[in-house]
Amino acid sequence: MHSLKIIIIGAGIGGLTAAIALTQVGYEVEIYDQARELKPVGAGISLWSNGVKVLNRLGLGREIAAIGGEMNDMEYRNYTGSLLNDISLQPLIEKVGQRPYPVTRSDLQQMLLDAFNGEVNLGCRCIGVKDDGEKATAIFQTGCEDNIFQARGDLVIAADGIRSSLRTYVLGREVEPRYGGYVNWNGLVEVREDLAPKNTWVIYVGENKRVSMMPVGGDRFYFFFDVPLSKGNNTPAEKIKEELTAYFAGWAEPVQNLINRLDPLQTNRLFIHDVGPLPGMVKGRVALLGDSAHATCPDLGQGGCQAMEDVYMLTHFLTTTNISVEDALKRYESDRHQRTSAIVVKARQRAEMIHGKDPEITKQWYKQLTQEAPSDVTDAIAKTILSGPMG
Repeated sequence: MHSLKIIIIGAGIGGLTAAIALTQVGYEVEIYDQARELKPVGAGISLWSNGVKVLNRLGLGREIAAIGGEMNDMEYRNYTGSLLNDISLQPLIEKVGQRPYPVTRSDLQQMLLDAFNGEVNLGCRCIGVKDDGEKATAIFQTGCEDNIFQARGDLVIAADGIRSSLRTYVLGREVEPRYGGYVNWNGLVEVREDLAPKNTWVIYVGENKRVSMMPVGGDRFYFFFDVPLSKGNNTPAEKIKEELTAYFAGWAEPVQNLINRLDPLQTNRLFIHDVGPLPGMVKGRVALLGDSAHATCPDLGQGGCQAMEDVYMLTHFLTTTNISVEDALKRYESDRHQRTSAIVVKARQRAEMIHGKDPEITKQWYKQLTQEAPSDVTDAIAKTILSGPMG
């Protein structure tokens, strides 16, 4: 396809990865974000090999390895501390052909910003889009209501997250994110042996709750706590330790150490939501990408990876088909819809299993953890990874 001008809405993981990939193949890219300052949502992210392979393809393999944690093993433990299962990740790495890299979101976003040679236009809120069949035009508001401007290109990519402003345009109706049934507290702490072994991902489970510590770059753990709660009010930062102490009373000593050591002012408290499966991802010259099309509960660790797979396939179809932009986007939608819908469904099912939607199913899962072979766990992760385009 001839050289294209592409307008990207959203400078998160999906939008920045798309900007890098599309610039590398010779397209003109303009990227806009409504934030006045780029601040990642959440402290960390699991980048499994399918996401890492996309970054490798973009020439960022060395950069992602430099900021990623070295995660060699997984441990499941009962909430009192007893070991349920100890899983080496080496067989998984060999099976899928790439080490996973858990990273902090801020490190990942900075890496992507550094790799994108263009400018990110901040403080630009997308309030609409027009498609005249020849070009697509995104309409923005900056500051006061009177300050409206437009950006016109061959296509518009909506990578503007779970509360996408353009999803309604693409689908012809509004789709609200669905509550996943639990609250997630997350942040970063310095690695210490009284929390978990340095290169091990440790997950404590019990009482339909979960605590996780995962190694990321800079000798830190990305931690999270999950508690199934009805959707309600936020807790002020100064009360977070008190809240977690109450929810995790009686849990193992490393969990108590984590609560004592976390910085409540740097701890995120999120009501987990997902979006999808949606009926489609494309309308004319406008395409949804990443969380705008398929936000998942984080229980498979595939949210960021799926955005990166989207980028890989969108770039593939734009550069290898020459009927029209609309045709390339339809091929992108056809390729990605089934894969991403399956991930959304699987992640929600896993979230419900972990967090006691049916307490009997959660009990069975706890029992299964003590009985299943480590290869069963790594094979399940590999299946999710290898079902995508990066193989």
